[in-house]
Amino acid sequence: MADDTLPAPDAPVEERLLFLQENMVNFANQFSMPVVEVALVLSKYIRILLESLETAAARNGEELPEGLTEPWGTDVEGEAPRIDSFPLETLLGSLDEDRMDILDTLIRTILNETRLPFAPALTLLREWESMVRVQLANSSSPGQLFSPIDLPDGF
Repeated sequence: MADDTLPAPDAPVEERLLFLQENMVNFANQFSMPVVEVALVLSKYIRILLESLETAAARNGEELPEGLTEPWGTDVEGEAPRIDSFPLETLLGSLDEDRMDILDTLIRTILNETRLPFAPALTLLREWESMVRVQLANSSSPGQLFSPIDLPDGF
């Protein structure tokens, strides 16, 4: 990343989104962030942003587009294993909460400090969610949930 300075709240939305994206990618790659941990942090922020947008839309008599309110479709072949087929206590005990807290703080800080509008931020997180859902669906064992997230080149 050429410039690691936090963009100002009046910077173009695209610049602020790019800053969030680059920092999330860099962190996930640098710390070999497991796909299940990324999924949990993403789900928290998707829920927070979506609830806020839904409240604002209801207050104004508007409806949000489905691309914001629903997870994006995935092109996963076959039937994925059910999460309850994995030993949940073992899964939860294997999470690195410190690493998840750092990703959480990174996202929260960038959203708050740059005052990134919620709709574009939610769209970015939905893109991440879609990619994560494919990787989770392709997991056939609990160990694969803890494989580092596989980010495509240029993501």
